Amino acid sequence: MVKKRTRQSHDTTPRFKDKDHPHIVLVGQPNCGKSTIFNSVAGYKSVSTNFPGATVKYAKSHVRIIGHVCDLVDLPGIYSLTSSDPAAEEAKTYLLTRDIDVIINVADASLLSRSLELTIQLLELNIPMLLCLNMMDEANRKGIIVHLQKLSKVLHIPVAETIGSHGHGIKELFTAAFHLTKSRRRINPPLALSKHVEEVISQMQEFLERELDGNARLNYRLYAIKLLEDDPYFTNKVIKSSPSLIETKKICQQKLSEPHGHAADIVISSERHSLAMNIFEKVAVVRHAKKSLKDSIDNIIMHPFWGYVIMLSFLYLFFNAIFKIGEMTEGPLLSFFENTISSLANDSSSHALMSKISAGVIQGIAGGIGIVLPYLFPFLLGMAIIEDIGYLPRIAFLMDSFMHKVGLHGSAVIPGMLGFGCSVPAVMATRILPSPRDRFIASTVSVLIPCSARMTVIFGLVGYYLGGTAALAIYLLNIIVISITGAVISKLLPEDTPGMVMEMPTYQRPQAKIVLLKTWLRIKDFVYIAWPLLIVGSLVLSIAEWYHVDNLLNQICSPLTDLLGLPAAVGTTLFFGILRKELSMLMLFQALGTSNVNEVLTPVQIFVFTLFIVFYIPCLATIGVLVKETGWQKTLFTVGTTILISLSLATSARFVAGLFLNP
Repeated sequence: MVKKRTRQSHDTTPRFKDKDHPHIVLVGQPNCGKSTIFNSVAGYKSVSTNFPGATVKYAKSHVRIIGHVCDLVDLPGIYSLTSSDPAAEEAKTYLLTRDIDVIINVADASLLSRSLELTIQLLELNIPMLLCLNMMDEANRKGIIVHLQKLSKVLHIPVAETIGSHGHGIKELFTAAFHLTKSRRRINPPLALSKHVEEVISQMQEFLERELDGNARLNYRLYAIKLLEDDPYFTNKVIKSSPSLIETKKICQQKLSEPHGHAADIVISSERHSLAMNIFEKVAVVRHAKKSLKDSIDNIIMHPFWGYVIMLSFLYLFFNAIFKIGEMTEGPLLSFFENTISSLANDSSSHALMSKISAGVIQGIAGGIGIVLPYLFPFLLGMAIIEDIGYLPRIAFLMDSFMHKVGLHGSAVIPGMLGFGCSVPAVMATRILPSPRDRFIASTVSVLIPCSARMTVIFGLVGYYLGGTAALAIYLLNIIVISITGAVISKLLPEDTPGMVMEMPTYQRPQAKIVLLKTWLRIKDFVYIAWPLLIVGSLVLSIAEWYHVDNLLNQICSPLTDLLGLPAAVGTTLFFGILRKELSMLMLFQALGTSNVNEVLTPVQIFVFTLFIVFYIPCLATIGVLVKETGWQKTLFTVGTTILISLSLATSARFVAGLFLNP
């Protein structure tokens, strides 16, 4: 299987299909290993993390299966087609509006009874389907033995087993899926619920067929069930065509709710749950689980006291390790490039402008190699490892009570954790939160979290010149600021926040190949986007210095730099920082004329400059996604909040930090 092309999209154009290629779609519950399977055949183009709820968009790729090109789509993980969260809406819309040849329903074999509830719903779609039992190794560890032939016979669909993290069974899975796209077999009927429920569904279905004149394109059974469940997607579509169905829907819902004592949607959900349990009992045997170290680790990691001690100790060691690694490489690399620039200046004395331009380009290259990558690479590598191990959701769970104190749903921890990588996906991940109010607060908080770009500024300046403890102090201050900001906005927008229910994934052993590919996938944005900007920015600054334009920019920024107690030359760097945060640091070296910043700036000035850069205006890419997710007004509020916070902190630090950092 060979990857051809991958893209991510939110396109929902009805009935789209590349007629030349079979269309295969991966659907499954969160953390079932769907993205791992997708990446194994498409090439590593989609970030798969070992915690649920991080993805709310789909990935698409052309892949080659036994010599034939197919379209493969990885939909967001969803627990149910009935759910109204953005991920479920994205998946549901795709499944209902696209011509799909085969659905591969990926299920966690170790949680089969729960996974089958989604399988039962997918069977209602009348689309050829194959069930993939993934994580079979974890199922065996838990003592669960599944009889595949029995399960296939009960569901009337093919069943395959895989261990996606090790690549076992992947070839056989996609070979079976491709053969299913070419078969002429009829679509099997959905699984029946209890007699009384089926009678009401049939009545609703008959009403629909009469009212909608027997439209052959509609899946009447699916529409009947979704109307009984009050699914807004289906209700809005049908009621527009036939408003008289509102009363019929209410009558049928009443027929379901009265005998059972629950609302119609709960009755149907309970039926699916019961059916899934019955199927599991028919096809699986549960024996004694094999005792493993994994089973007892959580008793320590999630302890109400020691869990926090371990978490804080881990974060302290993690960030200090990044600092040490970066420190070992930054100095020698910068010295090499400084010598190169000096040699260039000596050799090009007769071409002063060209020498200035060349020096600017080299400084941009040096900034990426000597300053950003020494910190960014180990940070992203470490994040990839702790994600794949499964420690991130444990941190999220421990932080749940903290999130509620600032008025947020516990799931807001997920965008927060993503924010340490990049603010853009962090803001996008707020879609998993239940209310617009929570999404707005989480977006504002997420842009305050030091992303990898700001992390390089913290470690490249404060860490390198003032030490790892001073760098850690900025992170601790950041936590305090986020707490206060979230609490204040929550008071302005009061609303009850529900408790957090999060699935704890099993601990996994990271695979070197996957960790490195994931690190590259995240770092390539810097290599392809930010680094060229660094080089161009450095070049522009060199030309601006040659024609003395930088003096004008510095003069415009002089009220700000005077307030912060910084040299006037620093003003120019603040403009570049709005494009990318790394530019502020790299342009600082160029604006000051040296990479030995401590020769020009005092420790307090280094600390104040870094603090301001960490909190002030988000980069342009983040502002763009904020506008898309929250609108202009809320984006302006968020940007204004960051400016106010950065000015307040930096001016305060100018005086307070002097007590600790002045020699």
